[in-house]
Amino acid sequence: MANLKEIRSRIASVKSTQQITSAMKMVSAAKLRKSQAAIVKLRPYSSKMSDIMAKLGSSMSDDVPFARKTNNKQENILIIALTSNKGLCSTFNSSVIKLAAKRIEDYQKQGHKINVMSYGKKGDAAFKKTENINYLGSNDEIWEALTFDNVNKEADKFMNDFLQKKYDRIEIIYNQFKNAATQITIAENFLPIRKEFTEIKKENSVKHNNDYIFAPSKEEIINSVIPQSLKTQFYKCFLDSFTSEHGARMTSMNKATDNAQSLLKELTLTYNKQRQSDITNQIIEVSNGANAV
Repeated sequence: MANLKEIRSRIASVKSTQQITSAMKMVSAAKLRKSQAAIVKLRPYSSKMSDIMAKLGSSMSDDVPFARKTNNKQENILIIALTSNKGLCSTFNSSVIKLAAKRIEDYQKQGHKINVMSYGKKGDAAFKKTENINYLGSNDEIWEALTFDNVNKEADKFMNDFLQKKYDRIEIIYNQFKNAATQITIAENFLPIRKEFTEIKKENSVKHNNDYIFAPSKEEIINSVIPQSLKTQFYKCFLDSFTSEHGARMTSMNKATDNAQSLLKELTLTYNKQRQSDITNQIIEVSNGANAV
């Protein structure tokens, strides 16, 4: 059994760790509240943009630039992985990296060429070691100033690359925020836009009218709505990931703080037992010495 000095040292160490995890939990909770409010405000707008796209979808022709599809057996695919710059957030980063690795493996088996762009130091460290891909690097600074304008610059870059036929398909892998304790890792199609829209059931067809009059013209409206919808989708992915990160870290640090508290109770009990044992032994020694005299 450890002596009292060693136990006291461990207690002090656990208390110090508990203070750190508790502080990190509070910081993440504050950031979570702010980012959660932002994603809650953005989702109705994003949903409405998707609804508009769905209503226009049946009228879109195959020559819409962002709907371009290729019949190439070997597609040039870009995977965008959203991770964090910091750790201590449970499986937040590892789940994205694992899903990305699986997608890369599946696409490579199909004979496609894979390009990877990461956002976050954790993803950068992992994808640098990944073989048989064209790794484009990482933009870690975007998480320090996550604004709509900064993300739009990135979205514009990828949209232009797609229009210039640099990539045949672009996919985003990230954690979708559900609540502080739950994040869903998904691979979401970004480009080309899919003409897969919700079909209206026959029994509800009377309530809906898809015969629209477009002004100034259908083409101008589509060409204006599509880029804005794509930028909104791109920003929503980043905001979802940012919110999920702080939710995961807050939950992780809360568990770490609770575990530290449980460990402190065990160490304190062990310390008291050892101290009591030492005192008992000292009393016995004194008593034996007195009897010997």
